Amino acid sequence: MTLLSVVQMNSQDDIEANFIVIESLIQQSKADGAELIVFPENFVCFAAGKQRETAAQFENLQQRLEKLAHQYEIWIVAGTLPCPFRPDGSIITDGRVRTVSLCISPEGTEARYDKIHLFDVQVGDAVGGYQESRFFEPGTEVVVAQTPFGHIGLMVCYDLRFPELALTLRHQGANILTAPAAFTYTTGQMHWQLLLQSRALDSQCQVLGAAQQGWHGKKRQTWGHAAASNSRGQILDIVHSEGASLITVPFDLAEQTQIRESMPLIQHRKIINF
Repeated sequence: MTLLSVVQMNSQDDIEANFIVIESLIQQSKADGAELIVFPENFVCFAAGKQRETAAQFENLQQRLEKLAHQYEIWIVAGTLPCPFRPDGSIITDGRVRTVSLCISPEGTEARYDKIHLFDVQVGDAVGGYQESRFFEPGTEVVVAQTPFGHIGLMVCYDLRFPELALTLRHQGANILTAPAAFTYTTGQMHWQLLLQSRALDSQCQVLGAAQQGWHGKKRQTWGHAAASNSRGQILDIVHSEGASLITVPFDLAEQTQIRESMPLIQHRKIINF
């Protein structure tokens, strides 16, 4: 059995202040005996309009996170960072950036996932409408990272609404799905927990939903409630408090194998054309 930590944060636009919180949460996770810690979306800097400025520091921020993973001997899913270049190194020339989730081992970065589904929706909150595609270029590659305790399928926030991505990750060997997020208060209240459980049910993977919570500036409010669902779709633990916190939950690969063998959904799945 492995212990995995899932983080809730209230990140602001001060990178150094956020890093103080990040390291304290890593220390807490290590004290709990966890081998992995999953941070939320925008965990290093949560500031509208600062994506390009933060993206210019991508490699430096990556190195700082790698040093923390090495220092504390822990795997980190580095929520999301804005990045000005694609996985092949080519620069994005139209002013946009990519939303990148990194899987980092104590030896260094093991995998990079660029968020595929962009949040272009109308929401009944103080912001009103969101159009991520104005500021972000979508990724195109599905990514599964191999770890000593199971294969991690990397997802980000809005990706949770698309079961075909979770199923593709399962087909590619995922045991655990990570979902760093910054759900709006409105949509999170309606769907956050439901989506975590639904994707776990679809894929028979453990789902780790790291979350932003609270106010970020004067307009943006996120729902929080960082949570973990097991491979049966049951909530193992969830954060109900405000601000920075974490939960640490067990993951048993042998138990997951038994769940999948007793209800072989992937083998039973049929492609239906209407």
